[in-house]
Amino acid sequence: MRRRIRPVFLLFRSLRHRNFRLFFMGQGISLIGTWMQMTAVAWLVWRMTHDPFLLGLVGFAARIPTFLFSPVAGVIVDRVDRRRLILAMQFLAMAQALTLALLTLTGRIEIWHVLVLSLMLGFVNTLDVPARQSFLVLMIRRRADLTNAIAMNSTMVNGARLIGPSVAGIMIAGVGEGLCFLLNGLSYVAVIAGLLMMRIPRRDSERQPMAMSEGLREGFRYARDFEPVRHLLLLAALVSLMGASYTQLLPIFSEQVLHGDARTQGWLLSAAAVGALAGALYLAGRKTVRGLETVIARAPLYFGAGLVVLAASRTLWLSLAVMPVIGIGLIVHMASTNTLLQTIVDDGKRGRVMSFYTMAFMGMVPLGSLLAGILADLVGAPLTVAAGGACCMAGGIAFHGRLARIRAIVSPAPGRPSQ
Repeated sequence: MRRRIRPVFLLFRSLRHRNFRLFFMGQGISLIGTWMQMTAVAWLVWRMTHDPFLLGLVGFAARIPTFLFSPVAGVIVDRVDRRRLILAMQFLAMAQALTLALLTLTGRIEIWHVLVLSLMLGFVNTLDVPARQSFLVLMIRRRADLTNAIAMNSTMVNGARLIGPSVAGIMIAGVGEGLCFLLNGLSYVAVIAGLLMMRIPRRDSERQPMAMSEGLREGFRYARDFEPVRHLLLLAALVSLMGASYTQLLPIFSEQVLHGDARTQGWLLSAAAVGALAGALYLAGRKTVRGLETVIARAPLYFGAGLVVLAASRTLWLSLAVMPVIGIGLIVHMASTNTLLQTIVDDGKRGRVMSFYTMAFMGMVPLGSLLAGILADLVGAPLTVAAGGACCMAGGIAFHGRLARIRAIVSPAPGRPSQ
């Protein structure tokens, strides 16, 4: 008689892998600090300037390196030892956070400091994010658990997203932004310790040399010519460009629309994180990737509709009620896209494809932040967010029309593309 797998075990099955457990615990602590810093930076800029354009410009500076240099980063990730690369990036991110803390706590912080340090962190993330995404494969010995590991990674991110902004909102209101930056800097110790304790197969460092130009051309051709990858990346880019930048405008919603303060911003972000966490747990409980393309098509509809309601809301209770819908729509779309890409791409091109995903997911956000800042200055934050939500819904509908074609290509070999 076949033994039945308990639902709880199914949900957390990737944690039986020692390396992933170390990663999960260390990264989980570090990400709480990261979300605290993101919340504090946005509020610091708004408090110093009350300028929507500068608010958008800081978001632009933090992510424009990802947009410009992700393809190059992907080639580097496919050429070098990923763990050593991630370690180096964590040390640099720690230095950035501690510098920001020092300047803020001593009262010397100026807007150009925030812009330069945000740009520095952007360059760090350009290498760190695709390296971490492709490193998941090396932490999970049983390939069947990879889908769960990606979903659990999203659960970890959104658990931190639930805790970090709430703590940051309370700390900002009580003692200011500087302590948030200091705690974020110290939180990197946990992830660095976890990485050093891992036992990773040697094959990660035994990579074939690859010319940069050749690697770039090969990666671009693969992403362009393999239709499912192309459509997945285009939809992710649209959602990030037009929708994900809404977080950059939350200080305006908190103060001018809802007549609150930093705590209001923290509550809004935490409410979105509740939905995102629920979405990540839903994905972690899925047994296979079958039907994931339909989830990817529908999630932008929920996300976009939530943004439209947020834009129309003038009361805190309605805004808090719709934020979980926004959170679940965005994370389910992005995590499902990540999962499907990791499942169908060739191992030798994984770093480059994940760098394109990073460019689509994170790299389009700076352009979206800059665009959102400009539009918010011209027509107001609510109308800007509503327009972005409508574009996300249109993208989901267009992708839905291509589902039959995508299924026909990936279904014969769900583990790899047939080319």
